[in-house]
Amino acid sequence: DPHSGYLEPIDYADVQEDTSGQFGGLGIEVTMEEGIIKVVSPIDDTPAARAGILSNDYIIELDGQQVLGLSLDEAVGMMRGPVGSKIKLTVIREGLEEPLDFELSRDIIAMRAVRWSMEGDVGVMRLSRFSEQAYVGIQRAVDDIFAERNGVAPKGLILDLRNNPGGLVEQAVYVSDAFLGHG
Repeated sequence: DPHSGYLEPIDYADVQEDTSGQFGGLGIEVTMEEGIIKVVSPIDDTPAARAGILSNDYIIELDGQQVLGLSLDEAVGMMRGPVGSKIKLTVIREGLEEPLDFELSRDIIAMRAVRWSMEGDVGVMRLSRFSEQAYVGIQRAVDDIFAERNGVAPKGLILDLRNNPGGLVEQAVYVSDAFLGHG
């Protein structure tokens, strides 16, 4: 079957984590910039946000180990871990001369599969991936759109799937079924 493949156990665990939309971690969206981890943004109501990690902070050490020389995947792997376990981050922040140290306890991080906004009278729902959170996220977004409009239906709804890498087939079916008639 050209559409099937074998996954090593570690890769399988990554796929399971990715499709569940939940993992034990700190709640930081990061990128690699010149060998150092740059915080894109902390995710609301996560250990990172509560501790005061900010966008554009640079993480230079994880538990005393230099980040320089690690790949982004290796650094992210160090930040993820069992819920309740602790990790120390050393951060450089623009405008401060001395690095900051943060000790964070890992928690369950649930990635929001759906973000929404109103563009005039039209609700726009951005579905980032078909994880286990996809259909529930779409339902919640529609409910929130109606609630914001005091029960008045929007003129239309747009389901934005740009850059969506796919995911669970059953979730794609559930989401499609929410918008399509029977058959």
